[in-house]
This record gives sequence, structure tokens and C-alpha cells, in this order.
Amino acid sequence: MSGAKWKPLDVIAQDVQSGKVTAKELVEASFGYIEQAKEYKAIISVCRERALDRAKEIDARQQQGERLGRLAGVPFIAKDNFLTLGGATTAASNILNNFNAPYQATVIDRLEAEGAICVAKANLDAFAHGSSTENSDWFTTKNPHDKSRVPGGSSGGSAAAVALELAPFALGTDTGGSIRQPAAFCGIVGLKPSYGLLSRNGVIAMASSTDVIGPLARSVADAALVVDVAAGKDEWDGTTIDRAAEPYTKLEEFSLSGKKVALISEYFPESLPTEIKDATKQAIEKMTALGATIEEISLPSLPLSLACYYVIGPAEISSNLARYDGQRYGHVSSEAESLEEAYTKSRSEGFGSEAKRRIMIGTYVLSSGFYDAYYRRAQQVRTKLINEFNQAFEEYDLLIGPTAPTTAFKIGENTKDPMQMYLSDVMTVAANLTGVPAISLPSGTAEDKLPIGLQLIAPQNHDRKLLGYAKEIEEALK
Repeated sequence: MSGAKWKPLDVIAQDVQSGKVTAKELVEASFGYIEQAKEYKAIISVCRERALDRAKEIDARQQQGERLGRLAGVPFIAKDNFLTLGGATTAASNILNNFNAPYQATVIDRLEAEGAICVAKANLDAFAHGSSTENSDWFTTKNPHDKSRVPGGSSGGSAAAVALELAPFALGTDTGGSIRQPAAFCGIVGLKPSYGLLSRNGVIAMASSTDVIGPLARSVADAALVVDVAAGKDEWDGTTIDRAAEPYTKLEEFSLSGKKVALISEYFPESLPTEIKDATKQAIEKMTALGATIEEISLPSLPLSLACYYVIGPAEISSNLARYDGQRYGHVSSEAESLEEAYTKSRSEGFGSEAKRRIMIGTYVLSSGFYDAYYRRAQQVRTKLINEFNQAFEEYDLLIGPTAPTTAFKIGENTKDPMQMYLSDVMTVAANLTGVPAISLPSGTAEDKLPIGLQLIAPQNHDRKLLGYAKEIEEALK
């Protein structure tokens, strides 16, 4: 890995606006970095033709003296479950091989309206089902810090791309930790905003009640700018919420001085590796030096959150994946001789093992006789979790803990043990179940140089506050 290849997002845009650099030069630089880093397998496809056309348009507008957008000429990479024009959207699944979207995701449109240019689509666990990017039907992405290890998942390709500086930022989705966990494994910033702050329109659904769109970036300031451009209500997504009145980039007013911060004891067990404990303790010392009061608290229902998530998530997955039947788009079996065979063979051939596992679990927990025992009970636990988080935020401004229970594990280490793989999300799923915003910051490295992440959690729709505290902590940790 080299030194910094990219300036902050706002500086890049200013350079394009002033003519110091052209959008075409930036796009071509990104293509070059992608080519140089092919061995890491972070990228599924490159949007070359459309990206160059957009760069040419931006450069022409600059030469005519027009005012350009806040992300003018800034290249970015989208996780391949975002619908984009100018190339295929596959969700890393055989069932969508070579699918070309008829429209773009709202978030992509909003970024492009401010001049950003999508240069590539990043690898992921197929349909975002996973924590390591090993469930991709195409290939496994390698961790930029150690090629023998995973980058995390499901936004592993996006996280690796940012860590490798293939582009200044990337988009990911976070359903149970899929932005924050890979951000921690790759040593970058990963933000899961409040549920509904960024539109999910045009993003291939996993579990609709916990899916969140967010940025992976090299700094909190860059993540804040992406959110500021993309956030807000969308008529095509009825779950979207109002954005803050003040810009998400205006963070100077937030300070930890005099604030109360809670370390979640369930995220700091005796079994936690010493290196992760030490990194968290060092971050606590930095926060204390900034004037914060740190106390340890317990959220009693947290140990149930992973089981709760892996009931609700598969239930919604089984519903969302029903649309992939080989009749309207995506893979259709060439061996089918009847409509029923077209359904069964297309899905059997197109879905990978993890998608099938989640479909079966989800269908089971929703089935007659088991709905009350599993799905309804999981929703009751979810409500209990929401109440416990709300009670904690009545007393504390911020909740903290490690992002993940381990550093990046070896490729193949957990593939034969789904339960061990699911445990990678044990510290992240609760924020999705409760809808609150959370962010992962780099907080040090282990002896083997693998990154460690620190997770910060704030109340629902307090994303500006979260970003403000995160920026202050980020600077202290540096």
C-alpha cells in the first residue's frame, strides 16, 4: 500500500472547479489504480465508457465557466447491489449475471447531480449475505493489509477499494454491520446512518427493515460530505426520513468536553482479544483527555440481538428473493420444460448456498405453526432492544465499543461454520435492529499489523452529532 493518492473530497472538487485538474484525469487515474490492484479482486466491473463521458461533460462545463457541483469530478465506487447505468448490476450472484438496470439508485443520482462519477462496481457477498465477501459467486476479495485474509463483508469490495485508494470513496450497504465490519477489517471509516436517512430506492434489497445505505471513506469529513449530498426524503422510498436542517459537514459545534460516554459491557467481554481491548482502552483515554466522562453500562438484551437478527433478516430475505424466479429478469434455466421447473431450476442454479440457507430459514420462521415461536418473538426482542437503547441515550450522549470481536480472519477459516461466520456481526447487528446511526473508526493495529475498529453509536436521527464526535475522536486517535 502506498501513501495518499487522493486529496479530501472537497479539495478534489475545488481543484476540478479551478481547472487545476480535469475530471478526465481523475477518472483515468482511478482506472489505473484499479488495474494495478487487480490481484486484490475488489472490483467486479469498470464503468469505463459512461465514466469518461461524464468526465468529458464536467470538463466542458468547467471550461465554459459554469459552477460545478460539490463533488465535481470525484470518482467513486459503488457496491454492486446499487443499480447503475452504463454496466451490469449483479449483486455478485449468478442469478443476476449480466443484468442491466433500467434506472439508477436515488443515491447514485444525487451524487452524480453534484458531479461525482461512478467508475466501478465493487465485489460483495452475493445479495449482501455474508461477513467476508467469500459468498460472492465471482471471487473472494483479499484484505489490503494481508492477502491471506478477508476484507470483511458484505461490503468487502467497497472497503478494500477505499483502503487501496482505488477511488476516494465507495458506497456500501449495512444490514447487520456490512459497512462497519469491513471498514474495521480494512482500517478505514465506515458509516451506517440512521435508518431511512439515505434512500434505498434502486438498491437490491436484503432485509428491508434493517437495510441502510452509507459511505466508506478515508476520513469522517469525507463520509460527512457524501451523506450531506445524498441524505433526505425520496418519493420512491416511503421509509426515508427528513434530513437535518444544518449541513452534515458542519461539525465544529460538537465537542466531547463535558459529555457522558458509555462503554457497552456486552461488547467488552473477558474473551475479547487483548489487542482489541487495549486499542479500545487507548481510545477511551483519548476521549477522557478530550473532557468526556466514560462509564461502563449493560444493555441486558444485547446477547439476544444476533439470534433476533438471524430470524428477522432471513424472514425478510425469503420474501425479497421471491422475485428472482427466472420469469422477468435474471437467470433462467435452459433445462426447464414447464413453468414449475423454470421456477425451481432457475432458482436452484442461480442462488448460492448462503442465499438458499437464508431462504429456508426465513421461510421456516414465517411458516404456519412457527411464526409465533420465532418471528413474533424476535420482533418482541427487537422492541426491547429499542427501549434499552433509548433508556441509555437518556443518560449518555454516545455509546462505544469495538466494531468487531476479532481482526480480519483467514480466507477459508470460517466458511465451513456458518455460526462462526455469523458471530462476526455480534457487535454490529443491534444498531440495525434499533435503527440508530453508528460509525467505525480506525483505532490502531494488532501486532500483525491488522487494523482494529472502534464503534460509536448515537441516538436515532442524531447523525450530525455522531459525525461531530467521530471527527474529534478521529483527530485524537491520529
